Amino acid sequence: MLSRLFSFMADPAKAELPEPDEKIALGALMVRVAKSDHDYKFEEISAIDRMLARIFGLNPVEAAKLRATCEKVEAHAPSTEEFADIVRRNVANDHRIIAHEALWQIMLADGESRDEEMEIVLRSREMLGLSDEECAAARARVTGAPA
Repeated sequence: MLSRLFSFMADPAKAELPEPDEKIALGALMVRVAKSDHDYKFEEISAIDRMLARIFGLNPVEAAKLRATCEKVEAHAPSTEEFADIVRRNVANDHRIIAHEALWQIMLADGESRDEEMEIVLRSREMLGLSDEECAAARARVTGAPA
């Protein structure tokens, strides 16, 4: 009887979520960076869609659908480190650098850099298996600042 009661109370959206692969994990990391300051702006959403389209060769509709899935997964998902680990295990180093650049771009998409966003980007760098030098170079490419 209690199990039936709990099954009615279970979150149906969580049961329908796909298992994160490298696409969903990277997208969820981008969403997590954008939402970390509790102000998920249109500019950040648009930047996520553009990054997903560019990195994975998607058209705008496919990218928006992937982002929507990533938003759901991120809301119910594992830690930032687990997302980054999924990307690290399934993506070659040069593509992980591109992924890290994408996180920088999302962090800067709304024109503001907040400590909460920076913390996730830097924690992700460690779990992506990137060196400080690779991180500095990625940041320099995105911001145009010297490495």
